[in-house]
Amino acid sequence: MLVHPEFSPIAFAIGPVAIRWYGLMYLLAFLFAWGLGRWRISHGKTSLTHRDLDDLLFYSVLGVVIGGRLGYVIFYKASYYLAHPLEIFEVWQGGMSFHGGLLGVLFVMAMFARSRGKRFLEIGDFVAPLVPLGLAAGRMGNFINGELWGRATSVSWGMIFPQAGDNIPRHPSQLYEFGAEGLLLFLLVWGFASKSRPIGQISAVFLMGYGVARFLVEYTREPDNFLGLLAAGFTMGQWLSIPMVVIGAIMFYMSRRSPHAVV
Repeated sequence: MLVHPEFSPIAFAIGPVAIRWYGLMYLLAFLFAWGLGRWRISHGKTSLTHRDLDDLLFYSVLGVVIGGRLGYVIFYKASYYLAHPLEIFEVWQGGMSFHGGLLGVLFVMAMFARSRGKRFLEIGDFVAPLVPLGLAAGRMGNFINGELWGRATSVSWGMIFPQAGDNIPRHPSQLYEFGAEGLLLFLLVWGFASKSRPIGQISAVFLMGYGVARFLVEYTREPDNFLGLLAAGFTMGQWLSIPMVVIGAIMFYMSRRSPHAVV
């Protein structure tokens, strides 16, 4: 039976400053986005410039952090933070939501598109292929930290997470998400974006792909102990993913009528 190695959450220290693995994964995520974005610009896949990319990523960092934190507060522990509002700012204690981070980035994209005189979906189609590898980095950070472990299982690759405190073999669901939401989604969206597409289709494929991947992997992930399973036996992550799939499908269908295609 596999046992999680309980990595130290601190990658290295520079004097009194401790650099944590999860912070490094966030940095790696934005480096992936920056590098892939520059490649798409250099190969004529967008009308955006390198300066646009730098500005967009800078504000997206704020969107991810603020949106991710507020999403966790609102979607997962609203009653708790309503009673302890000052703890909302204690981000070092953990608690981020992908869906909240997505909403934060969408807000940033909308403001950016307006300020640069570009279409919102054009920005979305540029950003979508840059995201999955960053998601993969984040899930690897979850695995290194030994958090967000999976449900109990009898499969041969089940892993005991000492952090769970129960000595029960569990699905290494962080690695499933690393593969599905990260690597596979990257191959899907990047490959789809390699050809000229009607505006909005690349964004739609990302929304549908992530939503389906997250929904399925949630069946192997231990539900949050303060929420458990919700209506229809779904987790909060599944309920938040369903609108992504629906909106993505509608966007994909409607984009077929558009004669405009990305470069």
